[in-house]
Amino acid sequence: MKKLILLSIIVCSFSCHNNTTKTVEKSDQPKETETISENQPKSDSIVVKDSKNEVMKEEDILFNGKLKRYFTLKEFENALGKTDSIKLMSEEEPCSYIFENEDGSKNLEDKYLYKDGSRFENTEDKVAVDEFRFTKNNFILFKGKKLDGNSTIAVLQKLFPNAIKNMGNLDVYGEGTLQVIQLREDENNISDGHVKVFIKNGKLYYMHWWFPC
Repeated sequence: MKKLILLSIIVCSFSCHNNTTKTVEKSDQPKETETISENQPKSDSIVVKDSKNEVMKEEDILFNGKLKRYFTLKEFENALGKTDSIKLMSEEEPCSYIFENEDGSKNLEDKYLYKDGSRFENTEDKVAVDEFRFTKNNFILFKGKKLDGNSTIAVLQKLFPNAIKNMGNLDVYGEGTLQVIQLREDENNISDGHVKVFIKNGKLYYMHWWFPC
């Protein structure tokens, strides 16, 4: 009889121990679920990427609907006509040359060509846009969208919302204080330079490729 009572106590104790163990296992599970949900959001990295100023690639631009950024002297004359004036770049002493030699040297015969307020760099038969002014009927096609001297900040904001949000003011020699936005030259920020787009009286004024010394 005593043996039977002792056996019943042991069986009861073993059963209670199993129930306790199951309860602990169940209570641990929600903690794992909470940990997974905390690691899930990655929206912060997307926000940072989207907040960068927009890119203006050379290949996305057509000047006056005809010229890429780089072209020949013949193409310059056909599209824009004869130059208004010419200056040796060595006289102007710019910080950097577009057509700089591989060893960093510069050709003393390289010139600036001026037309309707815009400035172009010329070496031998090659020409490149350095500064483009939206004077007279000058315009660009950017990804097929026409931008000219009548383009307002509201128009630019549709194309470059982040750049417009970060717009600042800059004192420009001979011009006074102008509003300016900066556009990146490539998606991966390989270039050290950028495109400055100037705004005057609320409208597109001129653009310039800036590169550090």
